[in-house]
Amino acid sequence: MRYQISGRQIDIGNALQVHVKDVLGAVMAKYAERPTDANIIFSKSAHEFVCEATVHLSTGLTATAKAHETEIYAALDSCVAKMEKQLRRYKRRLKDHHRDRIDPVELIGASSYILASSQEEKDSEPETLQPMIIAEMETKIPSLSVGEAVMQMELAHAPVLVFRNEGKDGLNVVYRRDDGNIGWIDP
Repeated sequence: MRYQISGRQIDIGNALQVHVKDVLGAVMAKYAERPTDANIIFSKSAHEFVCEATVHLSTGLTATAKAHETEIYAALDSCVAKMEKQLRRYKRRLKDHHRDRIDPVELIGASSYILASSQEEKDSEPETLQPMIIAEMETKIPSLSVGEAVMQMELAHAPVLVFRNEGKDGLNVVYRRDDGNIGWIDP
């Protein structure tokens, strides 16, 4: 597994990097099969240290966790404990799914845009109906089953996930509804 360990405006020493690899590596070996890479970012927020971890699995799933603590090692341990809880919760669902996924998830490219919203446009009639694009990025759309898409959305703590349905070869959307349930749009 490839590790990218960095700090935002704080210095990350070799001892902390070794500790991250040991602790996170043990959790990944126990609960996740074939993790590909991990991105761990440490930062400081007032008097607390913040640890954000993102682990990409070869199945296409992404697990994320974030923790705040007064000491940097405690922040790492809390973050890893949250990730371990997520992976433990979903391990059974990942293994007992309709079929075992041997190949990695297929990804197709798509464009992602961030549109400007100003207070002036909300209060008055806009001059044009074309929105102003302030950022354009490349994103990936995974090919998943509906169950895998729901798991991916929950692991990433995302409110919505667009995916290509493996069963029907069409674009689908899963989202968290206001009542707490999961919605699925299958056009």
